[in-house]
Amino acid sequence: MEKNPVCFWELASHDAEASVNFLKKVFDWEIESDEKLGIYRVPADQSASSFNGGGIFTLKRAKLPFLTVYIRVDDIDSKVGLIEKHGGFIVDPPSELPDGSRICLFNEPSGVTFAMIQRKSQT
Repeated sequence: MEKNPVCFWELASHDAEASVNFLKKVFDWEIESDEKLGIYRVPADQSASSFNGGGIFTLKRAKLPFLTVYIRVDDIDSKVGLIEKHGGFIVDPPSELPDGSRICLFNEPSGVTFAMIQRKSQT
């Protein structure tokens, strides 16, 4: 997608500091406080070269619309353990997609839903 690409995301949390600490502990993200703007910023770094775009679908199970950010991980099962250890909740446990990738939906401590994806092993 070259026209109007997604280039930023926001997480509106009931407790931004708790959300930041959770994301740092589980995903080793470098998150900086921007005192001037009053927000925490997650630098893009090299993510622009690995960002895969997005998708649109019709709700089937959920009752309310939502935005989910997909986070690519190398070991989805170990991340599940870290999510639970640091106060998150597994919404849908890891499951396999038709292409062999695995996904898992989880809530961070304030209840916002994220997803993880582990690409099919290239071995």
